[in-house]
Amino acid sequence: MTSPAPDLPPVTPLRVVPPVEGIDLAGAERAAGDFLAALGVPTDSGATAETPARMARAYAEMLSPRSFDLTTFANDENYDELVLARAIPVHSVCEHHMLPFLGTAHVGYLPGQRILGLSKLARVVEMFARRPQVQERLTKQVADWLHTHLQPRGVGVVIEAEHLCMTVRGVRAAGTSTITSTLLGTLREDPRSRAEFLALTISAPTTSGGRHG
Repeated sequence: MTSPAPDLPPVTPLRVVPPVEGIDLAGAERAAGDFLAALGVPTDSGATAETPARMARAYAEMLSPRSFDLTTFANDENYDELVLARAIPVHSVCEHHMLPFLGTAHVGYLPGQRILGLSKLARVVEMFARRPQVQERLTKQVADWLHTHLQPRGVGVVIEAEHLCMTVRGVRAAGTSTITSTLLGTLREDPRSRAEFLALTISAPTTSGGRHG
């Protein structure tokens, strides 16, 4: 029989305010118009007159994560099994071509003294996804951040995504998905915990257009 978790003082939620550089929508709109003009794309028709402004707003949204409260709760029941949120939507922008990559993230942890409000796993993914990224870095940033701020016994992150820079240009390998993973703590060191986490994420649904093999 496991001993009950010690009484812990209440914890004030951590207000997470992702750093976002000042956004100049007017300047972005002018630059978008110049960019389209340089590519020979007209923006003087009724259908395209607002395209530079729409481009500016779209990229501002894709590159601006929302603030959130990192809400945690005392692990009163001393729960020591895996907590896993599967198929969290991922929308990010490849820093090499500024084209989107889309997919899903599977994020899990083995609790320590505190457990996390489940929606916050998706918030952490969004925080690091809404910036110019590479998938490998995104995967590790999510895992490292949870490991530091939640202090669990283990963290695992698997991301599967389709990159438009690979599917609509260059090699044009439509339907190709890329899988990355980061495991920390017990989920990396203990073979049984590692196998459990990977088995659950491999069988998870995906919206990226590919599938695990």
